[in-house]
Amino acid sequence: MKAIYLPGIHQPIQYVDMPTPTAGPGQVLIQLKAAALNHRDVFIQEGLYPAIKLPAILGSDGAGVVVEVGEGVDRVWRGQAVIINCGHNWGPNPKFYGPDFRILGMPDNGTFAEYVVVDAKYIHHKPAHLSFEQAAALPLVGLTTWRTLMTRAGLHATGSNTPEKVLVTGIGGGAALFALQFAVAAGAEVWVTSGSDEKLERAKKLGAKGGVNYREANWAKTLMAQTGEGPQSGINRGYFDVIIDSSGGPGFARLVDVAAPGGRIAFYGGTTGNIMDVVPAKVFFKQLSIFGSTMGTEHEFADMISFVAEKQLVPVIDNVFSLADTEQAMRKMTEGKQFGKLVLKITE
Repeated sequence: MKAIYLPGIHQPIQYVDMPTPTAGPGQVLIQLKAAALNHRDVFIQEGLYPAIKLPAILGSDGAGVVVEVGEGVDRVWRGQAVIINCGHNWGPNPKFYGPDFRILGMPDNGTFAEYVVVDAKYIHHKPAHLSFEQAAALPLVGLTTWRTLMTRAGLHATGSNTPEKVLVTGIGGGAALFALQFAVAAGAEVWVTSGSDEKLERAKKLGAKGGVNYREANWAKTLMAQTGEGPQSGINRGYFDVIIDSSGGPGFARLVDVAAPGGRIAFYGGTTGNIMDVVPAKVFFKQLSIFGSTMGTEHEFADMISFVAEKQLVPVIDNVFSLADTEQAMRKMTEGKQFGKLVLKITE
């Protein structure tokens, strides 16, 4: 089979022929139709990811068709279109993954290949309304976002008389876009930030009520002026009940400023560095809750897939590459200019 192989850190990926794996007991062999990139793939190549063990076939996200089932696996799965949960062995504590937790694509061989073997318990039926490319865009960032927004930040369900107001920072990346889509589908009023006015306009087409360019010196004040308009009144006027962030850094202090009393701030990344200049009194007098989050449990993955199917949500895809052009796709991810997921089309 053709595969994308990384022999070591700081080395170029290789497009190579490798033996096709076989399904062992409790496993399935999937012919992958599509896979998707994550920053994790680039970080591994650059030596910026913890506990790197190479060589390996990269790739965490994937969707395809089951072509072989191992001993003990229901044969009904053979021929089924599936999506793969890339988070394996979470463990018994839903609050935190255990010591055996691992993500597909290092150290275990991943989805940047024509075939992959996984334990059968990590496959789910592909939502029927999604193409293989769209389904492949879901697993890692979809799960991370679902846990961050729904479990950790506890976004209130649709049907509330007063929809919660949500702020998603850095719109354009895969996780931020899922946060926007999930929150809108759940009935929230969603606002966004971005360093690109074009991305702000595209976010509005996905359901964002509005947004602000964080490159403005007083972006928080500008945002509050926008959100404070309308019939709402009282102490929470214009403030955000839930804030989903991926940046950290010096801008995090402004998130504390725009959070509503009793609000929740959840973050899953730190692309702009360490959190600085947060005034403790602003946190405790406003009774804020601040959460860190990443990945999620098997149950959360199943809930996320069910929600996507129920709401007929479609992941945003920036560009589709061939497997042979994976290096080109990884360099585009490094540039950070995409709006949505970068996807590999592997087989027809």
